Amino acid sequence: MGDFNLALVIVAIVVCVLVFLFNVYLLVNYQHPDDANQAYFPKFVVVFGLSIAAISILMLPADVANRQACRHAIYNGACNLTLPMKELWLAVYIIDAVLVFFVIPFAMFYYEGDQDKSVGKRIKSALLWVVTTAVVCALLLGILYGLAGKVDFTVRHLSSVTTNFPSNWDFSSGQPCIVGSGAHACSAYTASASSEKTWTMRTTFPEYVVALATIVGSVLFSIFGGVGIACLPLGLIASFIRRPKAVITRSQYIKEATELGKRAKEVKKAADALHQEERSGSKGRKWRKNVKAVEKELLQLEEDVKLLEEMYPQGEKAETSWALTVLGYLAKLVLGILGLIVSVAWIVHIVIYLLIDPPLSPFLNEVFIKLDDIWGLLGTVAFAFFCFYLLLAVIAGAMMLGLRLVFITIHPMKWGATLMNSFLFNVGLILLCSISVIQFCATAFGYYAQATAAQEIFGHTLQSLRGIKYLYKYNVFQIAFIVLAALTFVYYVAFGWRRKKPSGRFQLSS
Repeated sequence: MGDFNLALVIVAIVVCVLVFLFNVYLLVNYQHPDDANQAYFPKFVVVFGLSIAAISILMLPADVANRQACRHAIYNGACNLTLPMKELWLAVYIIDAVLVFFVIPFAMFYYEGDQDKSVGKRIKSALLWVVTTAVVCALLLGILYGLAGKVDFTVRHLSSVTTNFPSNWDFSSGQPCIVGSGAHACSAYTASASSEKTWTMRTTFPEYVVALATIVGSVLFSIFGGVGIACLPLGLIASFIRRPKAVITRSQYIKEATELGKRAKEVKKAADALHQEERSGSKGRKWRKNVKAVEKELLQLEEDVKLLEEMYPQGEKAETSWALTVLGYLAKLVLGILGLIVSVAWIVHIVIYLLIDPPLSPFLNEVFIKLDDIWGLLGTVAFAFFCFYLLLAVIAGAMMLGLRLVFITIHPMKWGATLMNSFLFNVGLILLCSISVIQFCATAFGYYAQATAAQEIFGHTLQSLRGIKYLYKYNVFQIAFIVLAALTFVYYVAFGWRRKKPSGRFQLSS
C-alpha cells in the first residue's frame, strides 16, 4: 500500500510540472508581439491560473485513485498514508477564488492602466479598485456566512431491538432487520414520515466560500457549457461544410482583396474617431456600444482575410499550403464527429442518471468501472477526458456567445495575437467555471467517484447548504444545461451551416 501511495505522489508531482510547462508553452505562442519581454506579472498570473484550473480538473481522477489506494487495506492505518485530498481541494479552490476575485482583476486594472502614468500610480489605481472589491466581498461573505452558513441534513430515525444470537438469519425485503416486540423502524424506505428529521450544523468558512463560488460558476457553466456542448462539435463540422472547395482565380482574389481593403479603411477611420472621443473624455454608453461594434467588425474582417488567404495560397509552397488546408478541414470533420459522440454521451448520461429519479442506469459510471477492470488507470483516464471535454465545451460556449451578446466583452484568443487583458479575462472565466465543472462531474459520476473527498465537499455539503440546496434538489442547473444544448443544436441545424456574408459597410451610433 505504501508503494502505491508513493507512486501516486510521484505521478501527481510529475503531472503538475508538465501542466506548468504546457501552460508556459501556450503563453509564449498565444501572446501578442507587443507583450513580448514585458508584462511579466500578468504573464505569471496567466500561467499560474491556467495551472490551477488544469490541476483542479485532474484532482478528481486523482481523488478516485487516492480512494482506491486504501480500498484493499489489511490494516486500519493504511488510509492515513494517502494524499490529504480534502485539504488539497479546499486549498486549490480558495486559491481559485482569490485569483478570480482579487489577483486577476488587479492584473487587468494594472495592465489596462494609462501607460503615460508611472508604475507606482498604476499600482495604486489597481489596488484601490481591488481593495474596494475585497472589502465589499468580505462584508457580503461574512454576513451571508453568519445568516445562512449552515447545512441541513435530512435524516431518518431508525431503531431495532437486540436478541440472542440466532443460528441462522431470516431477512427479507419485508423484514430487513431484527424485529421484536413493539414497532421499530429499521429501513429508511419503509420508515414512516414522522421518523424524518433535520440535522443542522454549521459548515466551515472555506467550504462556504467554495460553495458560493460554485454557485456563481454554475450559472456561467449552465449557460456557456450548455451552448458549448453543442457548438464545440457542430462548429467543427460546420467549418468543414463551409470550407473553400477550390482555389479562386487571381482576378477574383484582387476583387475580394480590394473590398477587404475598403472595409479595413472604414474600421481604421472608426477606431481613430473613437480614440479621439476617448481622449476628449466623452466615454458614454454610445461610445462603449460603438467600441463593441468596431471590435466585432474587426474580428469578422480578420476571419475574412484568413479565409481569402486559404482560398488563394501564394508563394513557392502554394500547393503544399493548399494541401495542408484541406487536411486541416478533414481533421476538423473527424474531431467534430468524435466530439459529437462525446457530447451525445454526456447529454444522455445527464438525462438518464441525473434528471430521472431513480436513475435508469449508471451509464458512464459503469463504463469507467469496466475500463478500470481492464486496466487499472484506463477508467481514470477516460474519466479525466470527459471532465476536460466539459471544460472545453464551456470555453467554446463562452467564445461563441462573446461574439453575439452585447453585455459580454469580446476577448478572443488567437495564436500569436492575444493581448494580456484577453488572456487574463479568459483565465478568470476558466477558473470560475472549473469549480462548477468539478462539482458537476462529482455529481454526474457520483457512483464512480463515491467515498471521495470531492463528493463530500461538492455532494453532501453543497447540496445541503441552507438557501442553496433547492437549486440542486430540483436540478435547476442540469435542466438549464440541457435546454440550452437543445436550442444551440436547433440553431446550428437551421443557420450554422451557412457561410457568413461580409457585413460590408457598418454604421456607428451617432
